[in-house]
Amino acid sequence: MQTHAAVPIAENLGGNLFKIYFSSRDGANRSFTGYVIIDIDRPQQILELSATPVLVPGNLGEFDDSGAMATWLAQSQGKKFLYYIGWNLGVTVPFRNSIGLAISTHDEPYQRYANGPIVDRSPREPHFCASCCVLPDQDCWRMWYLSCTGWRLRGGVPEHRYHIKYAESPNGIDWQRNGIIAIDYANEQEYAISRPSVLRDSDRWRMWYSYRGHSYRIGYAESDDGRQWQRHDRQAGIEVATSGWDSEMIEYPFVFDHQGQRCLLYNGNGYGGTGFGLALLER
Repeated sequence: MQTHAAVPIAENLGGNLFKIYFSSRDGANRSFTGYVIIDIDRPQQILELSATPVLVPGNLGEFDDSGAMATWLAQSQGKKFLYYIGWNLGVTVPFRNSIGLAISTHDEPYQRYANGPIVDRSPREPHFCASCCVLPDQDCWRMWYLSCTGWRLRGGVPEHRYHIKYAESPNGIDWQRNGIIAIDYANEQEYAISRPSVLRDSDRWRMWYSYRGHSYRIGYAESDDGRQWQRHDRQAGIEVATSGWDSEMIEYPFVFDHQGQRCLLYNGNGYGGTGFGLALLER
């Protein structure tokens, strides 16, 4: 935990206690996943900090040997499915990402489902896949995930472009990807849409996500079926602050409900370099 506290995920432990998973970096800039435990009513008081990582980088040459960054936690039939971004450093481009899975049964430590990714580049998605949101449902498991559509040189430096696609699975492991675009680029200047966070309310599906042209902001969209979405970014409910840790950018939202209150975990300046914060929806 040398730097960063990025991509926060909330797990309710009962009552007001929450375990917040997040990604930090070591001295070699590799991503690890750890956690803090807080009382949601006193979120700035850390009750417990993980002494050992929940996830560590994989073995040399594997898809996650440069980092294992948790991105979503789903629970089904007594098991916890921790989806994570596996990092590989590149040569012609800076990195390549894919999605891995670790599973915990009966609150035992998380174990990798496999040494390889469960969602990776493919003939239809040749670049990389990354941050995802996964919701188990009665008919299928649903995933919204980052999909890179290409790299381009800007000022001699490779720059990625990625948006959010949709996939389905019978078990949370084997995913059918049909190229359905959930959140697409708003214009040519927008080049990064990431970290979807989806809630299903009684009247519609709602998604918060990051989008970036000049710098990251948090966007918002609505859907009737979870597949086709309409963007309403001005209704996201949060903007950058006038000063301080989240005054330059806000990104990587995680939205959850607790005792009738809608809550938002998010990162600020430096892609998590200044830590993560908590916002509450005003009624």
